[in-house]
Amino acid sequence: MVDNSESVKRDQNVSRETGPTGSVAQQFADTPIAAAAARASQVLTPGGSGQLPRPASVRIMTVANQKGGVGKTTTAVNIAAGLALHGLRVLVVDLDPQGNASTALGIDHRAPDVASVYELLLGEVTLSEAIQQSPSQDGLFCVPATLDLAGAEIELVSLVARENRLRNALNDEILAEYEIDYVLIDCPPSLGLLTVNAMVAAREVLIPIQCEYYALEGVGQLLRNIELVQAHLNPALHVSTILLTMYDGRTKLADQVADEVRRHFGDKVLSTIIPRSVKVSEAPGYAMTIIEYDPGSRGAMSYLDAARELALRSPAADAAQA
Repeated sequence: MVDNSESVKRDQNVSRETGPTGSVAQQFADTPIAAAAARASQVLTPGGSGQLPRPASVRIMTVANQKGGVGKTTTAVNIAAGLALHGLRVLVVDLDPQGNASTALGIDHRAPDVASVYELLLGEVTLSEAIQQSPSQDGLFCVPATLDLAGAEIELVSLVARENRLRNALNDEILAEYEIDYVLIDCPPSLGLLTVNAMVAAREVLIPIQCEYYALEGVGQLLRNIELVQAHLNPALHVSTILLTMYDGRTKLADQVADEVRRHFGDKVLSTIIPRSVKVSEAPGYAMTIIEYDPGSRGAMSYLDAARELALRSPAADAAQA
């Protein structure tokens, strides 16, 4: 007879290691790596991330903060990509002469004779002529920026209704034709005429705030400018969303800044925090959003969560709190 005692012992050892559920794979199903892999698989599967409700009307949001390097462009393009991934149709208006949002969305804004936001503001092209579809996602569109935009503020000074140029250009009929649900306007790091145009065109302001020292410096001036626009140009404008970016959990300072922002702005601050991530910084170099570049990364998951949280908030409730 064959002695099966050794195989019995091995089976008993495996049983003790894996527990009553039976397999090693099951034992590790709830690990962070497995969770990230599962979510990345959802992102890469068409329709895998589910659908988010469409807003009753187009939500036009300005992403603004005159302090540079706080993640305005990164936030605009990745929130847009996250919303588009969940079945919504999103238009990004790149109002920064550097054109980084256009680059991240895979739009060739350096091509000759490209119809850009510069021509749109001057009335030389219509919105339908300036819109380009991002190659990364079907529901993601962009009005690109070119270097010509750098001189736009000087040219706009002499024009009639200079603060309303963008609002007039964002034609409701064209937005309806493209079935746009969200318009995200990426502003330059200043409080000049381009940013004022963005605020007049929008109904909501999304402010990214870096979780570092001096993060709140300058936000007070931004809020005063928003109040001026409310009083004289756009009464419907309000700060609806604050997003904490570049969070480093290893430092006490990041927690202190986050707590201070939450005390000051209350429910306007999204519960999702964007961590500091090398992958997020790398993605634009490949003309991609982080969600396309590395869908399993912490940065991609955080922006997806932020997009979902933003979409599930009621703009009417935000306006009432403002």
